[in-house]
Amino acid sequence: MRIAVSADHRGVELAGAIASCLGESGCEVVDLSPATVDPNDDYPDRAEEVGRAIQEGRADRGIVVCGSGVGACIAANKMKGVRACLCAETYSARQGVEHDDMNVICLGALVTGEAVAKEIVRAFAGAKYSGEARHARRLSKVLALERAG
Repeated sequence: MRIAVSADHRGVELAGAIASCLGESGCEVVDLSPATVDPNDDYPDRAEEVGRAIQEGRADRGIVVCGSGVGACIAANKMKGVRACLCAETYSARQGVEHDDMNVICLGALVTGEAVAKEIVRAFAGAKYSGEARHARRLSKVLALERAG
């Protein structure tokens, strides 16, 4: 699985730890994080990078890290084909994929410690969409909302 990872200035350090964790877990990491910390590096730009990687087929899933995770989540969900959720624990990271076909998680570097973030990322990367009829029905409704704008 290819997972794109990016972060604004608040999340660069955590994103690096996440990328390493994913690589150790056997995932192919598409590292889109900036090489240096720039206080003017904004979360919408990083969310867009991850969203484009998914839209263009360069990544299957994505992770965006900002200070709280909230801004990144709002920005990512503006992109067609992106189903992002702020995750602060493993249950939502796994269940979001299994039931809702979530393809991006957002994390808050100022609110989620590295050890917990790694657990969340492993749960997200290891989960598979179930495709059960009730989940597919609900996903179809979500996609209809996206098409309607």
